[in-house]
Amino acid sequence: MDLDAVAEELYGLRPEDFTAVRDARAAAARKAGDRALAGAIGALRRPSLSAWAGNLLVRERPGEVEPLLRLGEGLRQAHRDLDGAQLRELGRRQRVLIRTLSELAGQLASQAGHPIGEGARREVESTLHAVLADPGAAEEWATGRLVRPLTAAVGFPDVDRAAVRRTTAAAASTAREKPSPEARRAGAADERRRRRLDRARQDAERALRAAEEEAESVGHEAEEAGQRVERLQQRVRDLTEELRRAQEEHRQARTAEGQARERVRFADRRVREARKQAGTAAAAVDRLSP
Repeated sequence: MDLDAVAEELYGLRPEDFTAVRDARAAAARKAGDRALAGAIGALRRPSLSAWAGNLLVRERPGEVEPLLRLGEGLRQAHRDLDGAQLRELGRRQRVLIRTLSELAGQLASQAGHPIGEGARREVESTLHAVLADPGAAEEWATGRLVRPLTAAVGFPDVDRAAVRRTTAAAASTAREKPSPEARRAGAADERRRRRLDRARQDAERALRAAEEEAESVGHEAEEAGQRVERLQQRVRDLTEELRRAQEEHRQARTAEGQARERVRFADRRVREARKQAGTAAAAVDRLSP
């Protein structure tokens, strides 16, 4: 037994099984004389429902995880390169992929017996956003051992605006010094670069706003779906109770029917006995008649 193997087992369990199995493994390590391992196992924390759903996605659908990791690498590179066109395309793919994976995590959780609500679904999406923006978060998520949902930074790192300001200031200083043709060409190149940086930043901000708006829209849709599920669950409970009452009434009716049949049989015996007695009496009367 080692800590890595125990952690791999525990974070693959359903949430309600985590604590009992963890304590059993810690007790086994303690009994074997490895108090350090027992303490390390006992320190493992049960995951929240949203973290468990994120772990479930990694473990059950590893083929769906790889595209998100690759997309995160592409987005980070596009931000570094300030490639506006690439950012727009990757931003569109980001929205589609996060929505798809969030829905898949919800389906897997439901199939495992733990449907997640709107709050947990948003936390799953927060984890996915963090995975896109931060390679450290991506590495942590890929282990399938999250305890809490990851928090996404707002967007990606901004353009180095200080560098832009330094470039602009240098160009202004050169202009005051009656720049040479080479300096003017360099200044023009710097100006073009500044404009390109501004356009890339604006594109990134628009992509972020679009992603946030879509996330809000999807959130509303998920909330409505959750309310519908709750209504259907209540309907199932009502029908289950109605069925239970009907079954009880049916049982009582069967009991009453059995009792009524028994009374009928008893009455039939009484009738036959009365007829027999009446026949005996009639025969006696006939014998006494002259």
